[in-house]
Amino acid sequence: MATFLYKLGRLAFRRRHYVALVWVALLALAGVGAASASTATSSSFSIPGTEAQKAFDLLEQRFPGASADGATARVVFKAPSGEKMTDAGHKAEVGKIVDELKGGSDQVASVADPYAANAVSQDGRTAYIQVSYKVSSMELTDGTRTALEDAGGDARDSGMAVEIGGDALQAVPETGTTEIIGVAVAAVVLVITFGSLVAAGLPLLTALIGVGVGVSTITALANVLDLGSTTSILAMMIGLAVGIDYALFIVSRYRAELAEGREREEAAGRAAGTAGSAVVFAGLTVVIALVGLAVVNIPMLTKMGFAAAGTVVIAVLIALTLVPAMLGFAGKRVHGRKARTAAEATASSDGKPAEEKPNMGTRWARFVLRRPVAVLVTAVVGLGVIAVPAASLEMGLPDDGSQPTSTTQRKAYDLLSDGFGPGFNGPLMLVVDGKAEHNAKEAATHVSDTVKKMDGVAVVTPPALDKAGDTATITVIPKDRPSSVGTEDLVHSIRDAGGTIRADDGADVLVTGATAMNIDFSEKMNDALIPYLALVVGLAFLLLMVVFRSVLVPLKAALGFLLSVVAALGAVVAVFQWGWLAGVLGVEQTGPIMSMMPIFMVGVVFGLAMDYEVFLVTRMREAYVHGERPGEAIVTGFKHGARVVVAAAVIMIAVFGGFIGSTESMIKMIGFGLAIAVFFDAFVVRMAIVPAVLALLGHRAWWLPRWLDRALPNVDVEGETLRKELGDGTDGGPDGGPGGNRELARV
Repeated sequence: MATFLYKLGRLAFRRRHYVALVWVALLALAGVGAASASTATSSSFSIPGTEAQKAFDLLEQRFPGASADGATARVVFKAPSGEKMTDAGHKAEVGKIVDELKGGSDQVASVADPYAANAVSQDGRTAYIQVSYKVSSMELTDGTRTALEDAGGDARDSGMAVEIGGDALQAVPETGTTEIIGVAVAAVVLVITFGSLVAAGLPLLTALIGVGVGVSTITALANVLDLGSTTSILAMMIGLAVGIDYALFIVSRYRAELAEGREREEAAGRAAGTAGSAVVFAGLTVVIALVGLAVVNIPMLTKMGFAAAGTVVIAVLIALTLVPAMLGFAGKRVHGRKARTAAEATASSDGKPAEEKPNMGTRWARFVLRRPVAVLVTAVVGLGVIAVPAASLEMGLPDDGSQPTSTTQRKAYDLLSDGFGPGFNGPLMLVVDGKAEHNAKEAATHVSDTVKKMDGVAVVTPPALDKAGDTATITVIPKDRPSSVGTEDLVHSIRDAGGTIRADDGADVLVTGATAMNIDFSEKMNDALIPYLALVVGLAFLLLMVVFRSVLVPLKAALGFLLSVVAALGAVVAVFQWGWLAGVLGVEQTGPIMSMMPIFMVGVVFGLAMDYEVFLVTRMREAYVHGERPGEAIVTGFKHGARVVVAAAVIMIAVFGGFIGSTESMIKMIGFGLAIAVFFDAFVVRMAIVPAVLALLGHRAWWLPRWLDRALPNVDVEGETLRKELGDGTDGGPDGGPGGNRELARV
């Protein structure tokens, strides 16, 4: 593969005008497609195979005009102290608002008058209007949302508290300007790393082109493939991070090849053949992890994974083609002025370079080699302590109760809890299917009587039959809040009782509603975590075994990743569940961790963590294959790779950290989780644990059974075959040489 990528790199360098033109054309085509595409609707949220989803699908069949998947809103009123919502003045005002909402938009399906629907609290101080829409929240027009938000303006003027809850106010999440800060930090890091504005700008430019192509394509296909707004944000987050990193590694290796005396085209080819091979396998691990999300069997998550994987593939292709082409345009400016001046001075002094001082990576590697046990124990214990909060992990899906206290959704949630009880915000819907035995009414009465006797039930409404009389719905209000353990136990109790009722009456009893859906979602995520881990880690282990020709190195990589991701989960729990540093990070409301967070972090972080493993350890493997002792190979790997890996990690942290400023709690949590996980993995696992373990293992780190060595394909990621084909050995070692400085002076 190294030989193929070498030829591809040289071709892209030579035909740089055509390569650049192709990518610009692709960007323009994707941009036109995105601009002309119809507005995407909300990504449908379904959980195949769960009871809540089966009940939801049954409701759509038996109650076709009910808009079961439509948006809902509650306009909540609270009378001033000493007054009641049943007072004549307040009743007239609420009636006026009901009429305004009915005529405010043709997207409104129904508006329930609180006095006719018995939606007034027992103390008479709180009431609410239930609004149902024909379409999902993401399909609501701005005019419809404005009409909803304007409702109650006059009521507020009269002294009533008016707040609006429900998913009708849900909009596309805003990530703010903090991503720009992330990119700016990345630019500063690149300038410091390369000492050249041109070399620093090149990874940024190519990454932005890749993200532009990827995100524009997702936008263009969003309506056709039913992709939600979060999909493009995730794709941008990951695509930008890996795009910068992959280009960074190619440019860094190109400069190293120039320093060894290569001609510019030859250096581009070798950079693509060596660092490019690492980019391909690093990209493959990310793609495996993202595509593997399909194992969970939740369509929304599968689409997010495939879309993000697509942007990673684009980032790899750009690193292998557009980056070498841009290096051709850059010329000698790929080196900073200081480096060019030093090279010219060396060339004018008979080509004798000054003795090179050990860089920070070299000094750190030698320190670890002297004290491997101390470094290993300190790193493992440190991450272990940070991981402790993960034992208290509580999971759920965000609702209005997890919104910041300053929002109208949260205020409406609290008003309903105070007026009607905490369980009122999470009603359960029971669907009784009596079609088979034609006894829906009798079965529904049996269900209602059974549920009323259960602990944790506040209210059970009378059964409501469909037109055919074969299906009934019953609304159950729990005593506890939607995310409580008591409500979860109640759902399981009702489902257990449903089995008995089916045996007695032959009717199916299904529990659904947002609360039941959240419970099923969390359970499905928990059940899928172990199979997903086995699939992703297993496939990546095989891939890394092919890359490194070793059994212990991939094993160490996988175990190190698990340690870093558990520590990252511990940090997420400490911040978003316990509230540590919540004010600093802008977390206004703590609560359960998003259900998909553990499996999502495993998927994304594993792929990204393997990037550093591949880029750092392939250089060590390369040095070891070329005859260096294990300790020397570790130092060589850190000498050439540590600075670049650190820069790449800081860039990823900056890009992910930029999303902490999002108004959407899910995006904020993902941004923080990924940023802290990259920090732990790059700076603790890869920079401390990896060299310490390799130092302790010595030659055994690169052991591979002979039968396995014969069975595994040789992908030549370290470029050994390429070096033999090119007749290497006289052009200077990895530390550079006189020829390298003369070539640098020429370019």
